[in-house]
Amino acid sequence: MGRGAIFEADFRPQFSGHETFPIRYGWLKKVFDAVSRRSDDPDNKNVFLADEAIAKFGVGKNMVTSMRYWSIATRIVADQSNGNSKGPYSVTPFGQAIFADEGWDPYLEEPASLWWLHWQLAANPRPTTTIYFVFNHFNASTFYRDQLTGELRRYCEAIGYADVADVTLKRDADCFVRTYLSRGWESEEDALESLMAELGLLQPIGKRDGFLINRGPKPSLPNEVFLYGLVQFALTRPASNSFNVETLAHEPGSPGRVFLLNEESLLERLSIIEDISRGQVAWSETAGLRQIFFKVDPAAVDLIKLVGGAYPKRRRAAA
Repeated sequence: MGRGAIFEADFRPQFSGHETFPIRYGWLKKVFDAVSRRSDDPDNKNVFLADEAIAKFGVGKNMVTSMRYWSIATRIVADQSNGNSKGPYSVTPFGQAIFADEGWDPYLEEPASLWWLHWQLAANPRPTTTIYFVFNHFNASTFYRDQLTGELRRYCEAIGYADVADVTLKRDADCFVRTYLSRGWESEEDALESLMAELGLLQPIGKRDGFLINRGPKPSLPNEVFLYGLVQFALTRPASNSFNVETLAHEPGSPGRVFLLNEESLLERLSIIEDISRGQVAWSETAGLRQIFFKVDPAAVDLIKLVGGAYPKRRRAAA
């Protein structure tokens, strides 16, 4: 049995909800605007009801369901219905900071936004269990689509979760690939459906539907978003204020895992963590033990202010 959030006794994975559509450019802004306009309406659950939503978003019913799924999965919108996906809905503080008309990056032109969205998808096991599984538990450097489906089946068997069909796992694996890998060579529409492809975390190899998980340096990952991930990881372990390199590189939910950083590139970030964090986190390398420790309570870190530092000043000022 493995370790981590997806192996806890009360965890139930989710392999559906996206209706097989990967997250697309423009969707999050459209949903943010629709929910934001009706933030004071206690009946704003109608935002995603078929007739109204199809007219508003200009897409079919299944795509409306997918837009709701991805907006909640990325923590741009919160569902306040206690898990029944029926609303009411509200925009989150980060949703407001990024997607408001005068926000940091309403049209996702900055790498910081995509990296922050990636963290929401890959560091949180629900509802994007397959994405979380690949980045945090899948140890192969290359894979085929059928191989990933088989690994997901073995995971479900390991936790005693039999209530999922093979076709559901296959579709979820396919949606994962299409989310992180552009098929722009096939059509312009296909290029628009792969929002996370710009991060280069997944690459095609060979001629038989093979893929490379691209571990290594991530030059486009802002230090502020890396530190955001570090703080979020620390918040999942409130009993500790220090973490060694091994933990930060390999533990499920860690920055090394989620951002696909190899140990060398992770060390480069950690060695300057005191400058990045303005003294809130320190690096220590004594007696052969390499670790960081928090000088402040991670829960006290202003995450909005932290991530805002990754954007040009004109956008921060506007927000």
